[in-house]
Amino acid sequence: MRSFICASLILVLVSFTQNDHHCSLTVKVSNFRSIKGVLEIGLYRVPSSFPEVGQTYRMVRVKVESSDVTHTFTNLAADNYAVCVYHDENSNKVCDKNIIGIPTEGYGFSNNIRPRWSAPNFNECATHLVSQKTFRIQLIN
Repeated sequence: MRSFICASLILVLVSFTQNDHHCSLTVKVSNFRSIKGVLEIGLYRVPSSFPEVGQTYRMVRVKVESSDVTHTFTNLAADNYAVCVYHDENSNKVCDKNIIGIPTEGYGFSNNIRPRWSAPNFNECATHLVSQKTFRIQLIN
């Protein structure tokens, strides 16, 4: 009887840890200036790292082959997430900027936040994910 109770408890604990990562976040990006290069999608979970390059929770680069690009991040825990994207038209793995620091390649943020003088903060772009969600982002060119 004692081993049955222990086995049952282990099964319950395992099911809780497996369900911890059941969320997904789909990112749909449009308004490309050209159909070339790659789209870099950065998923952020830590507010202090947003939107720092190299500080993403997850990051993917998707080849731009049409006027809309979609990617789904799966196996995410319920939490707050924000997204930052840029269209690396020349595939040099850098978001090219002009002399005053404004991107010369298309870029965007979740919630379609349009920055005025600097990049938006995490709270402006974040959403609380509890199951499935879709961000639709129009690039700023």
